[in-house]
Amino acid sequence: MRKATKTVATCLGILAGIAGLEHGYFEILQGNTQPADLMFPSWGANICDPEKLWHACEPAMSILPNFLATGVLTVLLGLAVIAWSVRFVQRKYGGLGLILLSIVMLLFGGRFFPPLIGLIGGAAGTQINRPLGGQPGTLTRFAARLWPWPLVLLITWLLAQFPVGYFFNDALKSNMGGVLLFIVTFLPLSVYTGYARDAVRK
Repeated sequence: MRKATKTVATCLGILAGIAGLEHGYFEILQGNTQPADLMFPSWGANICDPEKLWHACEPAMSILPNFLATGVLTVLLGLAVIAWSVRFVQRKYGGLGLILLSIVMLLFGGRFFPPLIGLIGGAAGTQINRPLGGQPGTLTRFAARLWPWPLVLLITWLLAQFPVGYFFNDALKSNMGGVLLFIVTFLPLSVYTGYARDAVRK
């Protein structure tokens, strides 16, 4: 078993599930009402103004035309993603299961970035039990020395962004390009350094 790869898959899955719980909670608060469109701010216009906050009230989508049903389902999916990531991601079809759960969460109110995190975690999960072949090259050895810091920095930012945004909303809003670049860079980098660690320890 690739232990570092399993750690990456599990952590990314847990992060995706936690985010799903949060989105579902705010969708439930909007009650038994219908979204105006397929896409909507999951926090709701009664809670925040998408034009003013850096996260734009966390836009999401759902094929269910009801906030309450969408929110309840999103919470259940978030719990399922967390449980699956902790208990089953290392099994034969564990990575595929996390990918499918992430896709379903995307379709039922789980926003966009959390399912992406889950998808990448699931992709890593498909490699947990795959044999490693050959000798690691220079780049792989260098990446192995970075482990686990890309994952640590990614987790730290994903958990800290809302407290940071609370105090520095305008600064974060004006630098969203950099924030998105950081996330889309450190997601695959976390996976690659985990693979590299396993390859060097083989």
